Amino acid sequence: MITKKSIVTNIILTIVTCGIYGIVWFINITDDTRIVSGDNRLSGGKAFLFTLITCGIYGYYWAYLMGKALVQAKSKYGLMADDNSILYIILQFLGLGIVNYCLIQNDLNIISDKMSGPTNTPNNTIDTDNNNNINTDNNII
Repeated sequence: MITKKSIVTNIILTIVTCGIYGIVWFINITDDTRIVSGDNRLSGGKAFLFTLITCGIYGYYWAYLMGKALVQAKSKYGLMADDNSILYIILQFLGLGIVNYCLIQNDLNIISDKMSGPTNTPNNTIDTDNNNNINTDNNII
């Protein structure tokens, strides 16, 4: 199970730490994508290491892999899956990797919401995202 993370907080931490938190974020979104997609080719630590060793060239392949893995994960959880792998490569090429991180984190947050599903509240109602509660008598509250 993955946890929902704030995109704004991650951006601010990346800026404040002069990019060091961006490395942590990169590793986390890669590992979270591996968890939700089941694609064992993805590993945050290895992806970071390969990106360093290849002076950033592996980052383009990583962007492509992430796009494909997120399509697989979204399909797995019954979400509309659009393939953004080419967009991720273009953004990576333009030096906008942080935008990739934001887009990937947004997709992971959507998948996280879907994984957690509606939660049961103590008074036997179902709490949904659109704030319509339905009690056990099927009356809208």
